[in-house]
Amino acid sequence: MTTSATTQATAPSATIESILTARHSCRAFLPTQVPRTDIEQMLTLAQLTPSWCNSQPWQVHILSGEATRRLADALLDGARRGVRQPDLDPPRDYLGVYRDRRRGSGYALYNSLGIRREDTEKREEQRLENFRFFGAPHVAIITTDEQLGTYGAVDCGGYVSTLLLAAHSLGIATVPQAAIAMVSNTVREHLGIPTDRRIVCAVSFGYEDQTHPANSFRTSRAHLTEVVEWIDR
Repeated sequence: MTTSATTQATAPSATIESILTARHSCRAFLPTQVPRTDIEQMLTLAQLTPSWCNSQPWQVHILSGEATRRLADALLDGARRGVRQPDLDPPRDYLGVYRDRRRGSGYALYNSLGIRREDTEKREEQRLENFRFFGAPHVAIITTDEQLGTYGAVDCGGYVSTLLLAAHSLGIATVPQAAIAMVSNTVREHLGIPTDRRIVCAVSFGYEDQTHPANSFRTSRAHLTEVVEWIDR
């Protein structure tokens, strides 16, 4: 068995590592549309996601072009009016290390954009970018079957993770967005989604605007000692 540097560099573990370390949430997109064939390939790869009892509970609405803009307009209107109608219970609170990680991510974004902590107006403008899909030409709305409960939502989370990695492997930038699920009724009414479907999140995607400062920062990851407990006896 060869152990050359070339072989190691092209090994499956090296490939997945390169994708995982390079992928990041994109918060500024170019208006260029992604070819339909590339979107279909991304979705075909994501369809390989494992799920509980192979239930594959995810259903996906893909919006492009004018359809993306119309949904963004509807969501912005609801967000400005303070509409909040999640299908799934959001976190009750972020405490301790979860609060620290959340704040760290937010501060890094605002710092990259030169937004001061006390500048509430610009912070609000940036919050609303969620509902503009950060300028992405495409958005995927992910839903689960209400009857499948928590495990259906968990499986959809696995699907989203695979979708993000598949997209990156094809040169497509993404950002998963829970903010869209906070206005589920607006999304449901706009797209005609049945009431037995629960809106989990959105994934905005397209090509990254590499010159935009919002794409210049990266979030940190906890060390294994913070998240893993080894039990061997």
